[in-house]
Amino acid sequence: MVGRLQCVVLDCPDVHELARFYAALLGGAVDRPDSRWAVGADFATVHTEAGLVLAFQRVADYRPPQWTDAARPQQFHLDVDVPNLDDAHEQVLGLGAVLLRVDPRGWRVYADPAGHPFCLLGR
Repeated sequence: MVGRLQCVVLDCPDVHELARFYAALLGGAVDRPDSRWAVGADFATVHTEAGLVLAFQRVADYRPPQWTDAARPQQFHLDVDVPNLDDAHEQVLGLGAVLLRVDPRGWRVYADPAGHPFCLLGR
């Protein structure tokens, strides 16, 4: 092993909006004191209940990915297990997500408020 994953960082136009979205989606604390990062207007964190840290950095000319558009690819996405897809669907829409696709194999693809795709998968 060369190293250990510290966090996953997502570019976005509004770091606190996206941090609140993911804290509500995954559970966790926004901008919990942590000596590894200086949080502020351009950088925010979420320490999730599962132990993963997500970070968000402001990009002035941010261009969100466009699902299935090779000119603006997704680059990565998050898969989130949920106990009930229908309940989770309503909750993420209420948080500001947008449904992109219902996959016939059983999962649903959404965009977060900054346009990053993520999937909800039933357990």
